[in-house]
Amino acid sequence: MGLCDGRVCLVTGAGQGIGRAYVEALAAQGARVVVNDVNADAVASVVAGVRALGGEATGHTGDVSTAAGADSLIATATDTWGRLDAVVNNAGIARDKMLVNMSESDWDDVLRVHLKSTFLVTQRAANHWRARSKAGDSVDARVVNTVSSVGLYGHVGQANYGAAKGAIASFTVIAAMELARYGATVNAVCPTALTPMTEAVGLGESDAARAGQYDPKWVAATLAWLVSPLSADVTGRVIVSSGVRLAIAEGWHRGPTGPAVDDPAAVEAAIRPLLAAAAPNADVQGDIPRWSSALS
Repeated sequence: MGLCDGRVCLVTGAGQGIGRAYVEALAAQGARVVVNDVNADAVASVVAGVRALGGEATGHTGDVSTAAGADSLIATATDTWGRLDAVVNNAGIARDKMLVNMSESDWDDVLRVHLKSTFLVTQRAANHWRARSKAGDSVDARVVNTVSSVGLYGHVGQANYGAAKGAIASFTVIAAMELARYGATVNAVCPTALTPMTEAVGLGESDAARAGQYDPKWVAATLAWLVSPLSADVTGRVIVSSGVRLAIAEGWHRGPTGPAVDDPAAVEAAIRPLLAAAAPNADVQGDIPRWSSALS
């Protein structure tokens, strides 16, 4: 018996890296998995690997940043196994550039692949669960999105990627509020793992990567738990996962507060003490810089 026995799941962007690790972990825990990627050869390889180990998987090569692709992805799950229990939104690309050098297509393509696909696939899945719920079925569904420390904390040269991932974090919180009525939880994973995409930007050079702490298997373990029935009481959360740490990201909240000011000339005196008392922005690992005077 696995944690996800019999659950029907789909994973986007599953041809390599974290997505492939997600599929393998879910299948090992007894899930039936739709493997999505635009690379047909990669999809065939992942599906064959799962089947060779006795698991159940089928492939889908549509572009899920389009309505037609998202519709056909949901249909692949429901036509093959009669229902859908979990969506893992992992499709993504990188087009890293400094803001002043970023083209319009660099911006549009990253937002489309990351953010639009997350919206479309989640919306289609939500309609499936809503219909089942209204028909009287017992629904215990999951959406797990993929965010990034760049989207939560920021990093130079990745304005498009960070904007997409930050938006997905906000989308996760709101979708969790809306889909609870249909029996679905919505969470996100903020992974750190060595994949072809992250290796290209230098993550593979770190000591942690050499020690195996950035193997995608660490993140996949968290993902499998989120998809399982064990996580039914958890929703609207961003979980930070790697071989280095497991943590819960805490979202925006109101910090130091003072009385309202309606005179622009008075804002300087009113806001300076609040800024001095506020914690600084976290670094890309989510840590408050130790050198900050606010902590001294």
